[in-house]
Amino acid sequence: MGSDAGTILNPDTYVDAVPYAALARLRRESPVVWLDEPEVDGWPAGPGFWAVLRHADVRHVLRHPEIFSSQLGATQIRDPATPEALAYVRRMMLNLDPPEHFRLRGLLTKAFTPRAVARLEHRIEGWARDLVAAVAERGECDFAKEVAADLPLLTLAEVFGVPAQDRWLLFDWSNRVIGYQDPEYAVSAHAGAGGSTGMARRAIALRPVPDAAGRMPDPRTRQGMPDLYGYAAELGEYKRRHPGDDVMSNLMRHRDDAGGQVAIEEFENLFWLFSVAGNETLRNGLPGGMIGLLSTPDAQRALRRDPALLPAAVEEMLRWWTPVMHFRRTATVDTELAGVRIRAGEKVVVWFSAANRDEAAFDDPDTFRPDRTPNDHLTFGHGPHFCLGAHLARVQLRAMFAAVLDLLGELEPAGEPVRLRSNFQNGIKSLPIRWRTRVP
Repeated sequence: MGSDAGTILNPDTYVDAVPYAALARLRRESPVVWLDEPEVDGWPAGPGFWAVLRHADVRHVLRHPEIFSSQLGATQIRDPATPEALAYVRRMMLNLDPPEHFRLRGLLTKAFTPRAVARLEHRIEGWARDLVAAVAERGECDFAKEVAADLPLLTLAEVFGVPAQDRWLLFDWSNRVIGYQDPEYAVSAHAGAGGSTGMARRAIALRPVPDAAGRMPDPRTRQGMPDLYGYAAELGEYKRRHPGDDVMSNLMRHRDDAGGQVAIEEFENLFWLFSVAGNETLRNGLPGGMIGLLSTPDAQRALRRDPALLPAAVEEMLRWWTPVMHFRRTATVDTELAGVRIRAGEKVVVWFSAANRDEAAFDDPDTFRPDRTPNDHLTFGHGPHFCLGAHLARVQLRAMFAAVLDLLGELEPAGEPVRLRSNFQNGIKSLPIRWRTRVP
């Protein structure tokens, strides 16, 4: 067990591939296993945690926040460095438990009005087609950089009412938070002041720089992302005074059952969550889905013959790739899971990469099968924290691959993918592909 445990926690492992074989061996040994928590990249060692690897047990943990809390210790394996840092992250919706979680989620759900969602869906279809059409005549591209990266940015900019010229700030912020273990992404600074709005220029002036040892401040703290929070505070105040017809303007107008509105601090934390989770999951899910198609040429042909198969193929892309690999909970009481005793206060980490490849839940789980039904994957979570952006994520995946299959010829790899160094996000930084010229 020791060797496999070290493998799945080492971010260097993921530069080559997700260690599915090691996860499967651990799951066969015990569906809930204790793993030590070694020092990683200068972050101190922790007390260890229970890894939950079986599909049924992951569902159980996510369905019972009264036993397995998001708020006690937040949702990352590594503990926040200080009590102040923990108090800060506990205020994010991702790290709230009911009933506080229900209040904020309810306000957000109201903000995604049918009219706003319909407008988003229409624009997403147009953006996806434009991005693919821009490379179609070339016969090759870097799908991750030139196509997949921009669709979630355009979508998020529309959700927030962020000016389109500022959207690459979202790219940098998600790189720094999700890719903090990757030396390239940890210092991401693609967005420049030229051509940006005044809000963006003021935010860029706050962007942190590496210290003398080359380390950036912890991006999972408020102090580590002063540029994001500066932009969010200014944007939130602007939306309050000058609401538009975007989702976040709707959010700032709505009141909860007690008559309260979203505070600017809550808006800032929601901006952080959407900028990171709403961007990075899709940005990696799109190239992950492409890798699935490249691994199964027959699937491409079947989808071209019958586009009605695409929704099922998108669900299989989400299962097979699984962009977010794990999330943490903390036991609130002494309990038992799969016959294992868990003490109050211990970390419990649900491993989506293992659950979505569990042979007890999926036949032939390591094979990409675009016609797989049913497909009860856990990529968007389960229970109270089921991903609010799941619908828009599916819309973006379907729109992108509909455009790819319609405008490009038969796809094949044009080089090796470059993977993100991260034990949290199943990320792709570069994916060269090419296609044969289509005959009319």
